[in-house]
Amino acid sequence: MDNSSLIHTFLRAMSGEPSAFDAGGFDVTGAGSLPSAFAVTELAVAAVGSAGLAVAEYMGHRFGSRPAVTVDRRLASFWFGASLRPQGWSPAEVRDPVTGDYRSKDGWVRLHANMPHHRAAELRVLGVEPDHEAVKRAVASWDALELETAIVQAGGCAAMMRSQDEWAHHPQGQAVAAEPLLHYQEASAGPPGDLRGTPARPLEGLKVLDLTRVLAGPVCTRFLAAYGAQVLRVDPPFWVEPGLVPEVTLGKRCAPLDFRDLAQLEQFKTLLGGADILVHGYRADALERMGLGAEVRQLIRPGLVDVCLDAYGWTGPWNTRRGFDSLVQMSNGFAHAGMQHYGKDKPTPLPVQALDQATGYLMAAAAVRALTGRLGTGLGSTTRLSLARTAVLLASRPASRAMAALEPETAHDCSPEIEHTAWGPAHRLKPPCDVQGAPMRWDYPASDLRSSPAQWLA
Repeated sequence: MDNSSLIHTFLRAMSGEPSAFDAGGFDVTGAGSLPSAFAVTELAVAAVGSAGLAVAEYMGHRFGSRPAVTVDRRLASFWFGASLRPQGWSPAEVRDPVTGDYRSKDGWVRLHANMPHHRAAELRVLGVEPDHEAVKRAVASWDALELETAIVQAGGCAAMMRSQDEWAHHPQGQAVAAEPLLHYQEASAGPPGDLRGTPARPLEGLKVLDLTRVLAGPVCTRFLAAYGAQVLRVDPPFWVEPGLVPEVTLGKRCAPLDFRDLAQLEQFKTLLGGADILVHGYRADALERMGLGAEVRQLIRPGLVDVCLDAYGWTGPWNTRRGFDSLVQMSNGFAHAGMQHYGKDKPTPLPVQALDQATGYLMAAAAVRALTGRLGTGLGSTTRLSLARTAVLLASRPASRAMAALEPETAHDCSPEIEHTAWGPAHRLKPPCDVQGAPMRWDYPASDLRSSPAQWLA
């Protein structure tokens, strides 16, 4: 299967409700592919393209003319890694020293320890200090499945390496394979929101409440901000996201709210009442336990476009399990397949966090297409996606052998403008997507978490 056919296949799989778009509806420029056992660059092109097509479709309904869309496969590949190029400074280290792949008695286990409370749970189970070598020795005395189970039950994040066949026979693998890629459900009608957008800034005036963390959700809301949406990201006082904040807060304001405080929870409900879109990545039952289930959210803001992200899927025994891209890749066989493909002796995941990135653009596409559906009806909606379900899409698509590898990045790949982030000056890669007449641009440079008040701008 050639590259255009792969992209077409991905797009066809993505074109679900509320309204199907033309799977061949954008042009592709650029050349090269990321090195992988799977069609990662084709997924990147299709995911970015699906979001661009959603914006074009929205513009066609709002302004009477649907613009052309172009995706640069080279830039899309690079954006799936990182878009920020600091000038004279370096972001904080993304990965905690404890995070990594460890050999157990009977296989491999990945520990995700970038969040302090996750790391503390893992160290309690292992009975060691936060030292990589001490963790390595402790993991070596465990069976992989026993350690994964113990850490998950303790509130940590771990995944043993499984093969694709093992995942296909696992109850969670079977459950997520039976789910739709985008599960869309209509909700009650409400006001259309502020529709003062223009063909150049089609989402201007619309308010996006962002409750997402690493990494898919922030990719989604960064895309929405590029077309004029007002994005307000909300984080609790204890949350840290080392190294990634400069990458994903572009175009957003970031505010503090602690939902454990009843007054601040009420403040959030007030913000929600004024939102057009809510994007969240809490585990499947988390908002329900706060009294903010899907039906309550629609009562607070009738007509809300509600986009929900989960790691391992919305059904099955793991539907409330904590997860990240790298853990899903260990669980579902990607790390094992890469190890076999390249003849390595250790887990070999995808070259980028493709599940996070692709799901982020799919979330953006879902949000904008739900806005389009709301234009004529006022109906709100809930759309659910998961990293594991996006992985099902990629798992059946081996990499094409016809496309050459990406050439190394050059200065021409970056925009010449300087972005004055909260940490220092930086360049960004040129946008991976072009919607004719509505260029991607952001109203704010990247800012730190909790640096703005928790309120909508007038």
